[in-house]
Amino acid sequence: MTAPQRLTDRKREAIIQAAISEFRSNGFEITSMDRIAATAGVSKRTVYNHFPSKEELFAEILNQLWTRISTEQASAYQPDQPLREQLRHMLLGKLQMMADDNFLDLARVAIAATIHSPERAQNMVARMSEREESVTVWIRAAQADGRLKPVDPEFAAHQLQGLLKSFAFWPQISLGQPTLDNATQNTVVDAALDMFLACYQL
Repeated sequence: MTAPQRLTDRKREAIIQAAISEFRSNGFEITSMDRIAATAGVSKRTVYNHFPSKEELFAEILNQLWTRISTEQASAYQPDQPLREQLRHMLLGKLQMMADDNFLDLARVAIAATIHSPERAQNMVARMSEREESVTVWIRAAQADGRLKPVDPEFAAHQLQGLLKSFAFWPQISLGQPTLDNATQNTVVDAALDMFLACYQL
């Protein structure tokens, strides 16, 4: 990589980090590209060179956060391993993600930013859905191996993760409840697995 490219990458990263700080502190509506530029120590023109709009910048932050966490928690399907243990590892990873302060803060900002703008919400969801989610990929592989019923993998993944979010995401986002301790995380995961496998395992 050449020196100018490294400088460009550093500026882009500085913009993203500044935007995360501003969005977390002030919310989506109040945060401006001017403030982000000032916090990043770059010109507003530089910010717009990297991100044509505030919506694009925020979508990129959510995408990066999702990608990083998905990469850390992704597990390839293993045909010689019990389904329950494989899924348990993935779901505990999801709960750790939902307990991350950065993730929860940005999720609150995203929800507030989209609640009055269905178009903005659709755009953000579309951006974050560009890559297929790891649980969906895993379910499809288990189906191909003849170990899960042939339900729509996206539907089944959404259903499974909804069981987690009802305890470990929505109460924290909407009611300010504390994140789950380790014992409660295990209880929630085991109950979700009981329901999922009873319904879909062959």
